[in-house]
Amino acid sequence: MAAAVELITAPWNLGLRPPTPGREPGTWRAPQALLSAGLDARLRPARVTELDRPHYEFDAQPATRIRNGVTIREHALRLGEAVQAALAASRFAVVLGGDCSILLGCLLGARRHGRCGLVHLDGHSDFRHPGNYDAGSSLGSAAGMDLALATGRGELLLTHWPVVGRPLVADEDVVQIGDREDEATPPVTRFTAQEIQRIGIVDLGERVIRHLEQRELDRVWLHLDLDVLDEHVLPAVDSPGRPGLDFSQLTELISNLVGTGRVAGLDIAVYDPELDPDGAYAAPIVDCLASALTPLAIVETHA
Repeated sequence: MAAAVELITAPWNLGLRPPTPGREPGTWRAPQALLSAGLDARLRPARVTELDRPHYEFDAQPATRIRNGVTIREHALRLGEAVQAALAASRFAVVLGGDCSILLGCLLGARRHGRCGLVHLDGHSDFRHPGNYDAGSSLGSAAGMDLALATGRGELLLTHWPVVGRPLVADEDVVQIGDREDEATPPVTRFTAQEIQRIGIVDLGERVIRHLEQRELDRVWLHLDLDVLDEHVLPAVDSPGRPGLDFSQLTELISNLVGTGRVAGLDIAVYDPELDPDGAYAAPIVDCLASALTPLAIVETHA
C-alpha cells in the first residue's frame, strides 16, 4: 500500500451536457469545495497537484461527435501525467473531479505502470457508445460513456492512447458496482443497486475482492461517481437516483477495498456544488473519504 496520499484536482465539467441552455455544469467547482470543507486537512497529503480548469464549449468541436472531445483528450493526457507521477513516487493518488470523463486520464496514468483493473462505482453503467445509440443525431457526453470509452468502445480520439494503446482496461478486469439496471448493460462483472440491497455491503466487498484475486489483479483503479449514493443521501449530483448506498456503506466498501493493498488510487466525480448552495453535502463527502482513507494519512506533509 502507498505510504501517503497525493491529491490531484481535476476541475472540469467537459463530459456533461449543459443543465440548461447556455449554462455550464457546476462540477468543476467540486475540488475546491471539498478542499474548503477540510479534505486536505483530514488526509494530510504529501502533495497537492492542481490542474487547470479547461474551457467548456457548448457547440460541437471539429472531427468529433463527443461533446468537448478534443479538449477531453488534451486534459486527459495532462491528468494521466499527474497520476503517473504520483504512482511513480509510491503515493496513493486521489483525483478530485469533475465529471466522470476524468476516469480516462486516471486509467491512462495508472496503465503506464502496467496492467490495471477497474472497480467502477456508479449509479449508471456509463456504457453509451455508437453501438447502442445514434451518434449522428446528438452529441455524445463522455460522462455517460466513460466505461465504454475505457474499455475501447467509441471514437479513437478517446479510446486509443499513447504508449498504452487500446483499451485502457479489459472487460474481464472491470467490476461495475451500483448501477440501477441501465438498458446499456456492459459485459463486465456487475453488481446492481438492487442486488446490493439483497446481499449487503459486507458480502459485496467479499465478492469484489474474490474477483480481483481470481483475476490476479494486483493493481486496480477505483472510480467513484457519487451518484452511486441514494438521492435521499446526496441529491447534489448531475443524475441522482434510487436505490443507492448510504455514506456508511460507501465508507465501509472503500475502506475494505483499499485495505487489500490492490487499489492504486481513486477518483471522485459528479458532486455539483451549484446544486448544494449551502454546502450541506460537502462535509459528509469529506468525512466518508477521510474515514475510508485514514490509514493512508501521514502525520507531516512534505513536497
